[in-house]
Amino acid sequence: MEHSTPDGPSPPSGVPRVGAPAPRSRLWLRCLVGGLVLWLVTVVVTYGTRNTNLLPTVILLGSFLTPTVFALWAYERDGRGLGADLLMGSFAIGGLLGVLGASVLETYLLHPSVGLFLGVGLIEEAVKLIALMLVLRRRPRVRGVRAGTVLGAAVGFGFAAFESAGYAFNAAVTAGGLDLRALVETEILRGLLAPFGHGLWTAVAGGVLLAHREPGGRFRFPAPVVVTYLGVAVLHALWDSVHGIAVLLVVLLTRTSLEARLFADGYVPRPTAEQRHLFTLFSVGGLVVVTLVGLGWLRALVRGGSGPGRTRPAADP
Repeated sequence: MEHSTPDGPSPPSGVPRVGAPAPRSRLWLRCLVGGLVLWLVTVVVTYGTRNTNLLPTVILLGSFLTPTVFALWAYERDGRGLGADLLMGSFAIGGLLGVLGASVLETYLLHPSVGLFLGVGLIEEAVKLIALMLVLRRRPRVRGVRAGTVLGAAVGFGFAAFESAGYAFNAAVTAGGLDLRALVETEILRGLLAPFGHGLWTAVAGGVLLAHREPGGRFRFPAPVVVTYLGVAVLHALWDSVHGIAVLLVVLLTRTSLEARLFADGYVPRPTAEQRHLFTLFSVGGLVVVTLVGLGWLRALVRGGSGPGRTRPAADP
């Protein structure tokens, strides 16, 4: 049975309306609390026993916790009419396809250069949208801004989860052996930043993509879709470039000589206390600015897509 979400306009003729959704269960909150407790217990046991068999558990719990929680939050807030199976498919299949596609393309198309991070942004945002389209290829009625933001976020968070698992593994495996402290620090940092990265960018791009999807299911790529894709790719590139931009600003403001080694290594050699403070300010401030732009864009998109006469998300069973 096909249906539209409960808060949208009346369904088309011949399409029955389903009943109101069940009250929000706050499954995302229970998942957050329970998952965090399990991860902490696993970390403590791993530290105490030095049992390397627990490392995969630490990595998977830490890498998937935050992305899963925010995907569930988006689903409970705006996507109940889409179905849990579609959410999980977008998260798992879309995220994995995105990571695999990005890995192949970045390996063969990118090389160290000034535009490296822009290339990363263009590739990763493209493969996530392609993954979303593949997941929805047999769901022609799934369209609209709300559906796009929820499912785009799910794909983005799935991508972030698989990517974080790789970063955590690389942090743990060092030339001197296993580094549990580096593993934990990496997972904490990426867990805190996860809500403001891949999930946010793909939510914006997915919302615009599905807003322009035809009723028959065909994906269209008019100017708004292309401009949005390029815009989120730039946000992605800026996010990845914050470290280097912060170094450059510190150098310019403190009048340090512009050595080639500075930009090759990505840090200021023997920084002063003033330079360290400035670097922290610009690094954190840069991430905050990029996040606020992304959140503002998403909010404007959702509000605009919720106005009178706008298409609301529709879903197949």
